[in-house]
Parts: sequence; structure tokens; C-alpha cells
Amino acid sequence: MPPKAKVTREMILDAAFDLVRSEGHEELTVRRLAAKLGCSTQPLMYQFAGIAEIRRAVYDRAGDFHTAYITAFTGEYQDPLLEMGIRYIRFGAEEKALFRFLFQSGELGGKSLDELIADPGSAPILDVVTAGGEVAKEQAAKVFHMLFMAVHGWASLLANNAMRWQEDEAAEMLVGLFMGLTNEGGNPHEKTL
Repeated sequence: MPPKAKVTREMILDAAFDLVRSEGHEELTVRRLAAKLGCSTQPLMYQFAGIAEIRRAVYDRAGDFHTAYITAFTGEYQDPLLEMGIRYIRFGAEEKALFRFLFQSGELGGKSLDELIADPGSAPILDVVTAGGEVAKEQAAKVFHMLFMAVHGWASLLANNAMRWQEDEAAEMLVGLFMGLTNEGGNPHEKTL
């Protein structure tokens, strides 16, 4: 009889991430995870101190996935800031369970928006805000705050099935909001972010 395959930490995290992504963070339990891996709970508890440690590791992985998703520019939009905003909203529509885990599960631990922005993991996102040179560094935080509230609100509505995804409408709203925040004014159909 061949020896049983060793259940590694990486295998556990992969299975846990898949479970949260497909069924929601509420379904992440040691028993559900062991069943998904086809093993007893013992290998999980050998690799992790408990479900809280697994949740934290999956949360970190989901955060990395989210950042990669919203910054994976395809050139679909001329302006990277507009594309990032659209991708953030689209994430709420396409990755509902991950969005809810990241932003509606209480895992943020009471952080303020300023603390989230100051987090080193936010650096790639803030770089996009200042990259075009159209927004001075001192104005970037203000612009980011307001854009974040708009795209996060829209993504939250989509993640909770309260509305249908309409990308053209989102793009028009984001351009108009950006122009208002940067005092550019004008027709949103004629400008990019």
C-alpha cells in the first residue's frame, strides 16, 4: 500500500482559498477544509494552530489576489486610474465571495481608511493615482479617498446582488467624479482620468 500523500501548508491554503472563493468565508471550517482535502483534521492542526490562523492566511492571500486583480491592466481603458476603478467594481461583481470576505467579514479589524492607505500593500494602488502626474502627491490621498468610496460602494452593491453590473455607466461616473475632485470640469465623455 503506497504511503498517504503529505498535506502541506500550501495545499491547505490553496483549498481554503478555493473554499472561500466558491462558497464564502462562512463555510471555512476545519471539518469542511479537511473534507475538501480528503484527510482528517489532524494534518490541518499540525500545519496551523487553528482555524483563526488559517483564516488570517487566507485573508492575506485574498488581499494579494484582490490587489493583483485590480492592478492587472489590460489597456482596455486609456487611463490606468480609470481601469483600476473599473476593475475594483468588476471584482465585486465577479468575485462576490472574496469581496465579502475582504470587506464585509470583520477581518479588517477596525482599521481606518487612512490606515488601509498607509499599509505597504496599498503602494501599487497609490502609485496609479499619482503616476499620470495629473494629481499632485498632496492631492492624491484626497482623490483616492473619494474614488475609493465611490468604487467600493458600487462594488459592495454588486457583491451583494443588489444591482446589475453596467460598466459604461461606472466609467462615466468615475470620470465625472475624478474631474470634480481635480477641478477639471468639462464633459466626461471627452476626457480620461
